[in-house]
Amino acid sequence: MLVLEAHGTVRVGRLGRQHFDGVYLYVGSALGPGGLKRVERHRAVALGRNKTRRWHVDYLLALGRLRGVFVIETSQKIECAVAQRLSRIAQPVVKGFGSSDCRCFSHLFRL
Repeated sequence: MLVLEAHGTVRVGRLGRQHFDGVYLYVGSALGPGGLKRVERHRAVALGRNKTRRWHVDYLLALGRLRGVFVIETSQKIECAVAQRLSRIAQPVVKGFGSSDCRCFSHLFRL
């Protein structure tokens, strides 16, 4: 899970122009090839060292600041379960953000 702070408007791929103003939690998965290297890649995007926008969160990282990372070590797919639990305490924002391959409303939450 990434903790980000963002203020401003940015085009988020096919989701279109989105406005952000606050602190957000993004639930993602590092399962599959590369594993935690994806977290390092996201950090490089946040620092401006990587200009490639591959995932929705890359657009947000380029706009804002990465404030922290929470890692849960598991070999199981728990991304959606974590997102569903978070939706009970944090506001999900931007329909389809990070969840284009599942049925979740969003994997991005505003605190």
